Amino acid sequence: MHSFRIQSAAWAACCLLAASTHADAPAAAVTLGWTSLGVPHVQARDDHGLGEGIGYAYARDNLCLLEDEVLTASGQRARYLGRAGQSSAGLDNLTSDLFFQWLNADDAVQAFWKAQPPAMQQRIAGYVAGVNRYLQQTPTQQQPELCRNAGWLRPLANEDVIRLVRRMLVEGGVGRFAKALVAAAPPTRAVAQATNPRGAAQALADLQAFAQTRGSNAIAVGGARTENGKGLLLGNPHFPWGGGLRFYQMHLTIPGQLDVMGAALPGLPLINIGFNQHLAWTHTVDQSSHFTLHRLALTADGQGYLLDGQPQALKKQTLQVRVREADGHLATVSHDVYSTRFGPLVTLPGLLPWDAHHAYALQDANLGNDRILAQWDAINRATSVAALQQVVAEHQGIPWVNTLAVDDHGQSLYMNASVVPNIPLAQLAQCADPALVKAGLPGVDGSRSACDWQNDEGAQQAGIVAARHLPQLLRNDVLQNSNDSAWMTQPAAPLTGFSPLISRSDRPLGLRARFALDRLQHLGNQAVTPAFLQGLVTGNHVYLADLVLDDVLAFCKAGGDASTAPACSALKAWDRRAQVDSGLGMLYFQLTMAGLKAGEDWRVPFTATDPAHTPSGLDWQTPPVAARLKQSLAAASARVASAGLAADTRWGQLQTVQRGAQRIAIPGGDGKLGIYNAMTTQPQGLHFDVDGGSSYIQLVSFDDQGPVARGLLAFSQSSDPASAHFKDQTLLFSAQHWQPLPFTASQIAADGEHEVMQLR
Repeated sequence: MHSFRIQSAAWAACCLLAASTHADAPAAAVTLGWTSLGVPHVQARDDHGLGEGIGYAYARDNLCLLEDEVLTASGQRARYLGRAGQSSAGLDNLTSDLFFQWLNADDAVQAFWKAQPPAMQQRIAGYVAGVNRYLQQTPTQQQPELCRNAGWLRPLANEDVIRLVRRMLVEGGVGRFAKALVAAAPPTRAVAQATNPRGAAQALADLQAFAQTRGSNAIAVGGARTENGKGLLLGNPHFPWGGGLRFYQMHLTIPGQLDVMGAALPGLPLINIGFNQHLAWTHTVDQSSHFTLHRLALTADGQGYLLDGQPQALKKQTLQVRVREADGHLATVSHDVYSTRFGPLVTLPGLLPWDAHHAYALQDANLGNDRILAQWDAINRATSVAALQQVVAEHQGIPWVNTLAVDDHGQSLYMNASVVPNIPLAQLAQCADPALVKAGLPGVDGSRSACDWQNDEGAQQAGIVAARHLPQLLRNDVLQNSNDSAWMTQPAAPLTGFSPLISRSDRPLGLRARFALDRLQHLGNQAVTPAFLQGLVTGNHVYLADLVLDDVLAFCKAGGDASTAPACSALKAWDRRAQVDSGLGMLYFQLTMAGLKAGEDWRVPFTATDPAHTPSGLDWQTPPVAARLKQSLAAASARVASAGLAADTRWGQLQTVQRGAQRIAIPGGDGKLGIYNAMTTQPQGLHFDVDGGSSYIQLVSFDDQGPVARGLLAFSQSSDPASAHFKDQTLLFSAQHWQPLPFTASQIAADGEHEVMQLR
């Protein structure tokens, strides 16, 4: 192995030479080249070599992050780190270990491995070899300080990758109920939890946080609406900036077989969101249900449950977790998990109780999804949206996201073809559990087999909906999604008539979707351009302000007083944006809106006949609304005053991310305010530390030579503070300077200096 610096023309020549002399290349030869923002371009002649290059590159940038996530997914945090502390998902170490000991039991991991095609097994084995090669060849003193000399830093095994994949699989299902699964215990120990209404509200909020912290925007433009008749795609996923869902950019090539660029989640040796020579695609977290909760009628002795009047035994599994105690010695903690024919029992205080008469079991469709890796590999190789549509139907391995795509022929595609339980509408009407449905959860009667999931002809897994019965649109105009149901993907062709487990057409659209539809409507019949799509993100417009701010200012003029004056003054001067140089009006608006009642203070209520424009307005002339608005404005004024913020404080001074000793201003804001560039934060008083939001951004069009892409990885490639690529793209994101994503040899040549490394 050797590495050196070469000029861009030489790197391009290297790539072309490697492609042209493929037949003469040594077995498993791997070429790694890094372009200017630390993006690896991995080329190999087979899947094992490609995996090895990916693993090596990823470990070089994110060794500590990867090893920490492996520690989590293997259920060994408490063994090495003790009871104190949390995983990147926010679970305490012991709860995390118990959950992953259950999820990633040896038999489940081995069954998943055996279900993989031979080529994918080779890709995984290569990835593991690449990580281990980097670990072996990097002296301890050169390893990242974050995990240098850590007792849990170890070589990987194939099973570690499988555990990471299975963790990601259940993010939309049982992964959201990890605490509830561990907490499930017979009533003698759970009775105190079952009567806590405040806990029920918090538990429900925690479940709903999944969609809020893992959102996305996507717009797919077909040739009928672009300047050159070819497709145009904006992918803007909103994902965590750390942990197991932190994207990583890369370009993967097996000459003559595969050539794809984009971003992947940790441990995945393929592209999740990206583009190739002919196709570009992205994903948005969907609103479909990927699990159901089954309300069980328990037997009189509490040892089982009834199904069609017949007793069924509860299965008890005893887990054992090794825990390093405060004095350093290892102890063993035993814990019982209970399961049924549907899946594990779960309890949430006041919401999903386990009492003397009833309990709740969770059935997760993705626990049977071993097709996920083959699915994305097939997408990586698809050459048109029609081919993409076909391979999704053939695999049905997409876990919990929508897919939007375009191709160089000018076709645009939307698919809500994820893994969804099949309970037809008529059956659901007879089986739905009213209390859970009211809480927004997919609950059914678990005491009748008539309420079981049904097999659907053509589905790739028992009990799920076949792809042909899921919402899809293949067009040549504009399709959009911002985490809403499929309904208004294209208002001219509404998608209706589906089970509420799949899609709904009776609820208000999110404000990000309404913002996109509003801007597209104002565009009229003009061509949709890359500049227009980029402006939706970088404009950082606060769409909710368009709907209510004039009413707020009218109230300020009519009913404001000294207590509301600071907020009213700042809001009047505000530019209605969340740019880094926007004034205090952004903060005042966020605080004021938080004090109002969602869904109760609109002047024009929601109507399903006009979802793009309703609800709207603030009913400030109604006394209760006026009172709440005045109180909220006054409270906002008091909070800002008590924080001592200067009148000329900018939004970029309040919303930041820490990178070493530097605080970097971050544009955008809370997506619930209709900000397309949605960010999630951890508030520290009136300052907001960014921990998620816009992540891997790609804007892809096509010309006669292939894809033309721009974008950013908002949090940068490396999680190692010592890396040159720890904050370079974050600074660009702060300045909103999207960069070319070099894919073709000429684009790579135009990028600048590069590092090249040959493995073997």
